[in-house]
Amino acid sequence: MGQRARRGRGVRVALAGAVAAGALATALTGPAGAASGRAAPGTAGGPQGAAAARDAMDTAVRGGIPGAIGRIEDARGTWRGTAGAGDLAKGTPRHADDRFRIGSVSKTFLATVVLQLEDEGRLSLDDTVEKWLPGLVTGNGNDGSRITLRQLLQHTSGIYDFVYDPDFDAVYGTDAFMEHRYDRWTPEQVVGVAMKHEPEFAPGTSWKYSNTNYTLLAMVVDKAAGRPYEREIERRVIEPLKLRATSVPRTDPRLPAPHSRGYVRFTPDGELLDVTEMSPTWAKGSGAMISTTKDLSRFYRALLGGKLLPARQMAKMLDTVETGDTKTPRVAYGLGVFVYKFSCGVTVWGHGGSVHGSSSFVGTTLGRKGEGPARTMAFQYNVAGAGSAHTVADAAYCAKR
Repeated sequence: MGQRARRGRGVRVALAGAVAAGALATALTGPAGAASGRAAPGTAGGPQGAAAARDAMDTAVRGGIPGAIGRIEDARGTWRGTAGAGDLAKGTPRHADDRFRIGSVSKTFLATVVLQLEDEGRLSLDDTVEKWLPGLVTGNGNDGSRITLRQLLQHTSGIYDFVYDPDFDAVYGTDAFMEHRYDRWTPEQVVGVAMKHEPEFAPGTSWKYSNTNYTLLAMVVDKAAGRPYEREIERRVIEPLKLRATSVPRTDPRLPAPHSRGYVRFTPDGELLDVTEMSPTWAKGSGAMISTTKDLSRFYRALLGGKLLPARQMAKMLDTVETGDTKTPRVAYGLGVFVYKFSCGVTVWGHGGSVHGSSSFVGTTLGRKGEGPARTMAFQYNVAGAGSAHTVADAAYCAKR
């Protein structure tokens, strides 16, 4: 979800900018629980970092992650793999083409659409929230007339993150979620939860991750484009890139096939719960999308390769502020994208996402100075609240072979 430690419980799950996932295992073939992997045919050993990722993933599955899928692409080819169980009750394995909820990776898609609309003159990043959503961000010191769209995109608005509201957390961060997972929310209701709280800081004076920012941005896109934000992502990103396994659900609680079961454990010693189905409505804009490792890799390669945004908007997306995060590699944030700096000094552009039943990450380097060879990696665990995906990412991106 966000950056703050959870109060009183062992695991927080929702829309993390980080990834609540451990390392990934691999295998296109092999029984559930066994980790092995192979490169695509003709790749002379496969992409750099595949062996290191495989080893890190093995460790995660042995440590209790139900199942994992991963993908690495570079000039030497494509490596993809699976490990562990896709369905614990049936004992069936993960599949490399599984669709899953991508959580906060959704933010990069939405940020791309906002920047496209700016390029078309439909909105300005300097517009205030009040201009587009009059009277919505108000009360308890909140003032939409002082907050810009750029600040929403970059998490410098100071708006409270709704997922940390004690009443919201009492349902969505505990076993009580099972009784409420089909509840439907309007974006106005979600924002209303945040408005019960004072701002974290004055707009533009600091940085703090807040899912509420992207709920608001989805509402702005609805108005600026004259169409639902879901349709804008579809026609501007999903369809042009032929991301056939990627979708933006409206109210449907189901995952399209093929997919594995998704699990969550709300406390370290709690029951592992099957949360495959849930209403996506509370995560509008901030983390509702569904995709695959293949589609996420294609999206990030196209985006960072300049195929979705003009140079002027791309420069704005990659203009970062420091996060102040000393516990993870997430050193800076642009507009809908993190900068990760791993232990060997490699810089990666990407995003992570954790939502009930899924923890995922996608990142890419473009071969520029300090970024190492051009590589794209995407991976996912069918569980939330179980370790850190930064372990496998660090291992793979820092591998010498």
